[in-house]
Amino acid sequence: MSSKHVAVLMGGFSSERPVSLSSGTACADTLEAEGFRVSRIDVDRNVASVLAELRPDVVFNALHGPFGEDGTIQGILEYLEIPYTHSGVLASALAMDKAQAKHVAAAAGIPVADARIMDRRDFTSEHPMKPPYVVKPVSEGSSFGVVIVKEYQSHAPQILTSSEWRYGYRVMVERYVHGRELTCGVMGDTALGVTEIIPQGHSFYDYDSKYVKGGSKHVIPANISPNIYQKIQTLAVKAHQAIGCRGVSRSDFRYDDRFSEDGELIWLEVNTQPGMTPTSLVPEMAVHAGHTFGEFLKWIVEDASCLR
Repeated sequence: MSSKHVAVLMGGFSSERPVSLSSGTACADTLEAEGFRVSRIDVDRNVASVLAELRPDVVFNALHGPFGEDGTIQGILEYLEIPYTHSGVLASALAMDKAQAKHVAAAAGIPVADARIMDRRDFTSEHPMKPPYVVKPVSEGSSFGVVIVKEYQSHAPQILTSSEWRYGYRVMVERYVHGRELTCGVMGDTALGVTEIIPQGHSFYDYDSKYVKGGSKHVIPANISPNIYQKIQTLAVKAHQAIGCRGVSRSDFRYDDRFSEDGELIWLEVNTQPGMTPTSLVPEMAVHAGHTFGEFLKWIVEDASCLR
């Protein structure tokens, strides 16, 4: 049993607050069961003062979205000199900006889809690239704001220029890659298993298919050839290292095997703060690798540091 005092940061004020509360609660409950002294912090704008007074031994970062995984809270923790989990300031900022992460990944030899960055206010009825394509907010997670434009659509999506859009002005327009949704976690510098995500009743892996019960099916190990399986593991580690991630990360891929087994494999993004409920993707991968959820979280806590 450990007497180490762990402050679990959860909630926050991004679009992903409900997801973070779920992750944080699961982690806090499990860390307490593992013998840690746990403080649960629902993060608001005075989090620096709360942490300065509390002075935990370690901060377990279970925040998702802007402020929690874009380098901001990481900078506060560096200033306070409190060891924390997951990636540091630079890697967090890079990974959260899909455009910059794509540049770094491409420079490291990781296959990515053609894309361009636009101001959403510049959208007209003309397509910015030949359909099919995907429009993504540059700095959001959990598929918030993702729009898929199909081959048959005659005009660019008009939602992007409306007042209903709440995901910032910079968007990435990316060539749509047909095929299967695959993902691979990295723990330290070791690749975990490869999972195929099969949305159930959804056209793609959107928010509901990620977080609503029965919204998706996870198949681990993914039913793909050993060659592609190992290639995904290699690319996941390469992305983790190129962007400078620490602790745990997860890389997402599309694999188009419609015409051949080799097909086309495309890296989409790296997630430095993956979901942390027992049924989330990376904890499932850890269990598949032989770790209990408690052992997995304990490893993350022991890996915590400053200057990440």
